[in-house]
Amino acid sequence: MTDLSGRTALVTGGAQGLGEGMARALAAAGAKVAVADVKDDQGAKVAESIGGTFVHLDVTDDASWEAGVAAAVEGLGGLDVLVNNAGVEITSLVTELDPDDVRKMLEVNVLGTALGLKHGLRTMRPDGAAGNGGVIVNVASVAATIAFPGISVYSATKSAVDRLTRVAAMESGKLGYGVRVNCIYPGLVPTEMGVGLAVDCADLGLFESPDAAVAGVVELTPSGRLGTVEDMADAVVFLASDQAKFINGVGLPVDGGMGM
Repeated sequence: MTDLSGRTALVTGGAQGLGEGMARALAAAGAKVAVADVKDDQGAKVAESIGGTFVHLDVTDDASWEAGVAAAVEGLGGLDVLVNNAGVEITSLVTELDPDDVRKMLEVNVLGTALGLKHGLRTMRPDGAAGNGGVIVNVASVAATIAFPGISVYSATKSAVDRLTRVAAMESGKLGYGVRVNCIYPGLVPTEMGVGLAVDCADLGLFESPDAAVAGVVELTPSGRLGTVEDMADAVVFLASDQAKFINGVGLPVDGGMGM
């Protein structure tokens, strides 16, 4: 339903989970896709399977972003869409927070997104290497809108992604970059990260079992189920498309109503 033929896209954290699903969905919609990740073997396999290209990218490193985006532009022939998906979640009670875990989430989720915005905007704006404007989609989380136990710092980082999104959209508009910037709030999806969260919450004594943790999420969700990778990928494709051409600076909940 959404045609991205002739577009080029870069997806961070594209070697697995939501990022892989987003890369596949963008390719299925017609885009040429660069899969970016620190997991070289997995990322290269995904890229090969969708007829795309692989880029090694550590989202916490400025130089890695500069080199990775340049490689993507060269390999794809431009850059129209950037999906800042890479993220980490480390479950902990507030009373038991480990400073190293906090720093890791801040670096990957906040710094990584901020650097993605920096290099995406520089590349897509009129004087950039691609220079034709475009779309940036950041991946926040329903955790930015609810008070779910065990994920205090993760929630804080995803709230930061929302604020980064809105300010970047305003700057892009004011400075004539021609780049729309939005984010999505995924609900819980049973990827490796999502399953790990359920297990961790049970281990912390917040729920009787991982299944009880999942049931607690479903109970809070009017749609009555967990999200799927496809649900999140479809939202990214929509925001990347011309169907969303007047949608800018917003956070789109893709959470079955959990965060309403």
